[in-house]
Amino acid sequence: MSLRKDFGAKPWLYPQPVMIIGTYDENGKANAMNAAWGGLVGADEIIIDLAHHQTTDNMQKTGAFTISVADAAHMAACDYVGIVSGASEPNKMEKAGFTTTRSKFVNAPIINELPMTFECTLIKIIDGGKYLGRIVNVSADESILGEDGLISLDKFTPIIYDGVHRAYYEIGKRAGTAFKDGFQLK
Repeated sequence: MSLRKDFGAKPWLYPQPVMIIGTYDENGKANAMNAAWGGLVGADEIIIDLAHHQTTDNMQKTGAFTISVADAAHMAACDYVGIVSGASEPNKMEKAGFTTTRSKFVNAPIINELPMTFECTLIKIIDGGKYLGRIVNVSADESILGEDGLISLDKFTPIIYDGVHRAYYEIGKRAGTAFKDGFQLK
C-alpha cells in the first residue's frame, strides 16, 4: 500500500468546471466573470460560490444569469474576464473578444463565442455568497452536437480548473460508459 499525504481542508475537486457567469447591469450592458467554485445540485439547479462582484450585484438586480462552459479555444478570454473587473474596465467584454445575444428565456446574455450555456433564474442567495439558480434552458451551438443531436465531447473541448496548480486543462479521452461498465463486477 502506498503512503498518503494529508493536506487539510482544501477546495481541490477534480474535475472543477470553468464557468463564465453572464449578467446584465441595470442599463442592459453585458458583463461576465470566471468562476470555478460551483456545480449542479439537482436536475434543474446549479450553485456558484462567489465573493462580491459587479456580476453578483447584477444577478441580484435582474434575478437572472447565464453560465457558459469555458472551452479550450477561448481559454485566454475566459481567464481575462476572471482577472479584470467590469467595474474598472467598461470595455471588458469587447477586449475579451466576446459578443452576446439576449437569452430568450432569462434576462441575461448568452456569450456567442462559448458554445454551451445554462440559462438560469436566481432562486436565492445562501450564506451571503452562494448563488442558487434554476436552470431554465441549456443551449448549445450546433457545432458541438453529435450525430445523435446531443452535445458531443468529440466536438466540444471544455476546460477544467486545477486549483492546486492554478492551471487549466482540456478534458481528455473517453474512459468508459456510465451505468454500464460497473456491471462487469456483479
